[in-house]
Amino acid sequence: MQHRHLYLSSQDLRIEREQLMDEGKDIFSIAAEFEKLAAEDLDNDLSLQPRAQKLLDRAINLPLTVDYPYQEPSDLQGIREARPEGPRTLPLRLGEEALFDRVLGAWLGRCSGCLLGKPVEGWRTPRLWGYLKDLGRYPLADYFTSAVPQEIAAKYGIDPGRAFIDRVQHMPEDDDTNYTVLGLAILKRHGASFTPQDVADFWLGNLPILHTFTAERVAYRNFVQLIPPPSSAIFRNPYREWIGAQIRADFFGYVTLGRPELATELAWRDGSVSHIKNGIYGEMWVAAMLAAAVAVEDIKALIRIGLSQIPARSRFREAIDEVMGWYEQGLDFEAAISRIHRRWDENNRHHWCHAISNAQIVALGLLWGEGNFEKSICQAVQAGFDTDCNGATVGSVVGMLLGARRLPQKWIGPLNDTIETGVAGYARVRISHLAKEGFELYKAVSQGHS
Repeated sequence: MQHRHLYLSSQDLRIEREQLMDEGKDIFSIAAEFEKLAAEDLDNDLSLQPRAQKLLDRAINLPLTVDYPYQEPSDLQGIREARPEGPRTLPLRLGEEALFDRVLGAWLGRCSGCLLGKPVEGWRTPRLWGYLKDLGRYPLADYFTSAVPQEIAAKYGIDPGRAFIDRVQHMPEDDDTNYTVLGLAILKRHGASFTPQDVADFWLGNLPILHTFTAERVAYRNFVQLIPPPSSAIFRNPYREWIGAQIRADFFGYVTLGRPELATELAWRDGSVSHIKNGIYGEMWVAAMLAAAVAVEDIKALIRIGLSQIPARSRFREAIDEVMGWYEQGLDFEAAISRIHRRWDENNRHHWCHAISNAQIVALGLLWGEGNFEKSICQAVQAGFDTDCNGATVGSVVGMLLGARRLPQKWIGPLNDTIETGVAGYARVRISHLAKEGFELYKAVSQGHS
């Protein structure tokens, strides 16, 4: 079938049904239609598309069940009214040179963590852990390599075309880093007053649609059909609480140092074009942590500052609180991973790519990593699920905490201060140049919000 990305698949319907249940929607009135369509060959019979589209249009307007225990608004005002108390700004005690070193550390840390997880993205844990154990490299403590014995390469289906460390000389293009650069480019053009519509328009002009995935691709399709934000996040979008917005958070933290509330506002404007509820909260949480990481060194305090910007009675908050509870109880790292895998089925695509499952792994990497860069990114990747996304996010936060000067050459050296992206105007660029350009924007934003 041509242009499959324009149509709803059978998997889309299964994901939509799960998503509705997660949101607490009362699906009784459409359950039979879901079952009927699930029995059809939706992937190959285009005549079924109108029925599938109509079903999703009905589904989005379903009411919540009366006993749903969570309060999960998607609008900024509603989110702010539902959040707990917490610091909205933090005093900065670092000088300009030290602040820039932190920002550069975040850029480098994000690229390094992403590169660590990139070659094994999509691997499930039996394959991931088996590869490491058969090589005597478990637990993970270095980049993945394709330079392995032939029997190992055959057993684990090593694809030398992937970004294994022996195959790259810089950070190759990845959607996780594309969006960091895209955030910079949006602020450069529109300033801190950019709107969700500005985000939509900028994507259309500067990011090819096939460089996007899941919720972002659906939103992009909706933009083309003149469906504006926030409707673009809802219209026929089964992926609306997936990880996509969470990986777009970073630059909004880099440009709002010491201002977690402002970071989350910028993140909300970005996230609301493609996500709702917990999908947006993931982006806000990460942006707030990054903005606060130049003023707070304690990891637990940092996570709590991020949580103070999202609804207190949300599934996202509950899930991160759970991970923090395990850490405070003294649970070891392996046992924590096991609990995450019991809660989320990595073979279920909805679980594998969801914002909350992966946010739990981000929290795990940050907490059990205890501020050690190598330990943090390796644990985030070793836990499985969306390995490059989680490695990138954890690397970014710990990179911001430590600064570039304190990051090990073992991890940042292979980047050769170079990144490739799919963003117009940034095909291949120095990572340090991006950090400098972004830091100038931070200074401009600071002056505008003093």
